[in-house]
Amino acid sequence: MPLRPRNWRRWSLWPLLVALVASMLVTLVWLAGRYEASQVQSRIERDVGDAVADIRAGLYRNLQSLQALQSDQADPAAWAEGGGRLLRERREFLRIERRDRSLNLRQAADTPYRPLPSAGEPGREMPPADLQLTCAAARRSGSAAYSPTFFLPRPGGLGVEVVELCVPQLADGHVTGYIVARYGLQEILVDLVGPQITRHQDISFTEPDGTRLAALHGSARRGTRMFSAQQLLDLPGSALMLRMDSWHGAPSVFPNVLTALVTFMSIALVWVLVLLSKDNRRRLQAEHDLADALAFRKAMEDSLITGLRARDLQGRITYVNPAFCEMVGFGADELLGRGGELPYWPPEKAEEYARRHAVRLAGGLPLPPREGYESVYMRKGGERFPVLIIEAPLITAQGQHTGWMGAFLDLSEQRRIEELSRASQERLQATARLATVGEMASLLSHELNQPLAAISSYATGSLNLLGDLARASAVPQPPAALAAETAHTAADLSAAMRRIAEQAERAGRVIRSVHDFVRRRDQAREATDARALLDAVMPLIVLQAHKLGVQVHTTVAPGLPPVLCDRTMVEQVLLNLARNGMQAMDRPGAPSRRLEIAVRAASADSRGEWVEFRVADQGAGIPEDVAARLFTPFFTTKPEGMGLGLSLCRTVVEQHGGALAHAPNVPEGTVFSFTLPADRRQ
Repeated sequence: MPLRPRNWRRWSLWPLLVALVASMLVTLVWLAGRYEASQVQSRIERDVGDAVADIRAGLYRNLQSLQALQSDQADPAAWAEGGGRLLRERREFLRIERRDRSLNLRQAADTPYRPLPSAGEPGREMPPADLQLTCAAARRSGSAAYSPTFFLPRPGGLGVEVVELCVPQLADGHVTGYIVARYGLQEILVDLVGPQITRHQDISFTEPDGTRLAALHGSARRGTRMFSAQQLLDLPGSALMLRMDSWHGAPSVFPNVLTALVTFMSIALVWVLVLLSKDNRRRLQAEHDLADALAFRKAMEDSLITGLRARDLQGRITYVNPAFCEMVGFGADELLGRGGELPYWPPEKAEEYARRHAVRLAGGLPLPPREGYESVYMRKGGERFPVLIIEAPLITAQGQHTGWMGAFLDLSEQRRIEELSRASQERLQATARLATVGEMASLLSHELNQPLAAISSYATGSLNLLGDLARASAVPQPPAALAAETAHTAADLSAAMRRIAEQAERAGRVIRSVHDFVRRRDQAREATDARALLDAVMPLIVLQAHKLGVQVHTTVAPGLPPVLCDRTMVEQVLLNLARNGMQAMDRPGAPSRRLEIAVRAASADSRGEWVEFRVADQGAGIPEDVAARLFTPFFTTKPEGMGLGLSLCRTVVEQHGGALAHAPNVPEGTVFSFTLPADRRQ
């Protein structure tokens, strides 16, 4: 009989306990070895601390002996005798010197135990710079100071590392001279460290960076593992690192195992009881948590407004929540276990739903989309209502597919709100169309002034030509002259009539373009040459320029690509900007009246290439307060203006994807510029 998962977990505790006990025994043996190693390490660290203390005590004792020589400095013979005695008693000294305040050597004594370089040989004296620094430090502190270590060569190509001590000699608070003593680092290790320490360990002086200066070896190696410890010997003016190395064998194992075995078997038995107790507590806690989770799930399901339904692989309903029962009007007892044709399916769609359901259960349909799909269900009373179904497969912890879980949202209220929103949108559109009528009337009245004014001007000129022709006919003159004058007048009248027809056609195009513009639909755009746009409005610009006494200069850069635009609307923008520039110069005292219209290539960007149109006047410029409201609809500084021209111009340019801007002209006036997209399809 196979064990249940819970029983299997409980039986698996015994191998776990055996493995735990074995691992604990191994760990304890390892810890015993670590403990023995830590004891050896602690002993070495204690020894190196004792060695440092011995060296400090010996150096302090030597310092007192050197200070005692101060009483003999007046008598050179007595000083030499005291220094020689000190060198014989303290083998760590290599040399003792007496120097004056200027560090000049007055008297010296060398150790009898080591041969030293002769006078004048390298290494006989400490480097002067180091000696001066050391004695200067001693003078400032009023006490002894040590120099940095240096190498002292010896006869035979050998040498020794030494350190010197400078002791200031004071009289009435003033420095009268110095006593300089030279220590050998090797001799310090031999004579100042106790033999009980150096007998079994290797001891050495090293610099802080690890460089070995002097070493004293103990007995031969007695093991395979080296233990090391080091401690800083901090001297006034210098610092040395004292290192101690000791070789030991691996810690013994068997005595520790026999002692630890009984102890930790008892611990293992206690641990078994602890594990069983913990397992019982965990089981009780799991049951408590499961009860809480079920209560929480029940409360959450009862509070949901989303319907939930679960089905097995045979299509039978295995679970419904209260929200789903309230949605369809059937109780849980009426739905659980039902399969086939479900009671909340509308009769007219039951066959379709059953067929789709059969295909789904057979695995013929792909997984439902995560955003869900809409369907129609029927309440118990027969009312149809739309629902949004979001369905996902039910997968167990072992990865087995056991059915389907669906979430259902009642869309009735959403549909009602959408219908209200649609009706409100239609009312807003009707209101917007009424407002558009007023806007179109305003734009037409503004934009038709220009072509109508041109038609009026050409009609007046035509009447003047006819009057001149009538007067000329009344005056007797040769027939040939009369015929020539009549032909000339007829040609002028014909040109004027063509201009009147062109402006009338332009007025019609303006009406159509403004109508399209108000409706906010895509304009009919075509590839147009920049020169053609400028030539189309130049007659009107020249006509008003002649009336106002303005000189118009045009510049078109060569090789420009055509622009993609609504030709009529862009011509209107050019005409508006030119008229505004000429009217800005129509003031008394203007130094010059020159209007410059230029077309050139603009900088390309990620959207493509652009063509820039510039209209520059020499008027009074635009004040800052006016510039802030310049493109506001119905804002104008002209008594007869409507305030729609610049607003319309900017809207037209922005609809083409460009930008309309203005900047001060140099030396005076304003420059208006706008960009249009270049057409590179040709």
